[in-house]
Amino acid sequence: FKYEGVLPTGSHKVNTAVAQAYMAAVFATGELWFKVPETLYFNITGDLKPYVTSKDVVLHIIGEVGFDGATYKAVQYGGETVKNMSVASRMTMTNMAIEMGGKTGVIEPDEKTINYVKEAMRKHGRERPFEVIRGDEDAEYEEIYEIEADNLEPVFACPHTVDNVKPAREVAGKPIDQVFIGSCTNGRLEDLRAAIKIIEEHGGIAEDVRVIVTPASREVMLAAMREGIIQKFYKYGCVVTNPSCSACMGSLYGILGPGEVGVATSNRNFRGREGSLDAEVYLASPITAAACAVKGELVDPRDL
Repeated sequence: FKYEGVLPTGSHKVNTAVAQAYMAAVFATGELWFKVPETLYFNITGDLKPYVTSKDVVLHIIGEVGFDGATYKAVQYGGETVKNMSVASRMTMTNMAIEMGGKTGVIEPDEKTINYVKEAMRKHGRERPFEVIRGDEDAEYEEIYEIEADNLEPVFACPHTVDNVKPAREVAGKPIDQVFIGSCTNGRLEDLRAAIKIIEEHGGIAEDVRVIVTPASREVMLAAMREGIIQKFYKYGCVVTNPSCSACMGSLYGILGPGEVGVATSNRNFRGREGSLDAEVYLASPITAAACAVKGELVDPRDL
C-alpha cells in the first residue's frame, strides 16, 4: 500500500507508477500531469479448479486482449471469483495489468483489503485514517469482459511475449534448465507455500534443474523461515536469495545462457529479459513452476 500523493517508479507499481524521466519532473516541480483513463472491467465468476491460480486467470486475460489491449486504460477486476481470492492472489492480477498495456490495475476494496491495509499500517507503525474509494453505482466502462473461472486451466505464457498464452498440456514435455519462483508478481508467502508443497509431495526437484527462490520482501522471507519453508527449499537443493528482483531482471541471480529454457513466476518473458537473447522464458504460476522443477520439463501440474 502507499499513501495518497506518493509516486513510485517501476511499471509494476499498480496505482500511479511513473518512469524515471517523469520522476525527475516531479522532483523539479512537485507536480505531474495525469489523464483519467477509460476502464476495462473483467467480471470473473465461478470457482477455480485445483491447480489453477490467479496467475493463470490473468495470463488467460492477457492472452485474450493482447499485450496492448488495455493501453492507457484502467483495468478493473471483479466478480465472485475475485471476491473469494486472498489479497496476495489479487495482487498478482493487479500487478500484471501493465502487461496488457494498462495504466493501472484495480480491485474494488472489500473487508479483506481494508483489514490488510490496517494490519500493514499497524505493523509499520503508520496507522492513520484513510478513505475507502469505490466505483459509482452508475459507473460506465469502455468494455466489460465475462470470464468463467470454471473453464480455466493451468497455462504458460510462451516466448517471447506475455500474450503468447497456451494451455500447459499443449506445450508439455519441453526440457528446462531453470525455474525461478519469486518476483513482485508471485513471491508472497502463499506462493512459496504452494511451491514447496508440490516439491515436497513429489520428493524434490529434477537433478539437472536449477531452482531459484526469491521472496518478495524481507517480511515474506522471515515469515517463510518461521514456517520452515525456506529450510525445506534448501533441503531440496534450491537456491534461496535475498528479497530482490532477482532473476526477473536478468541482471542478478539465475541469468539464462544461450539456448537455455527457464520457467518463471515473474511478469515478463521478452527476449533477453532473463539473460541471453537466445534463451527462452515461460511464465507460469508457482504451482506450475514447481511442477516443472519436479519433472525437469514443461508440465501441467495436474499430470504429475
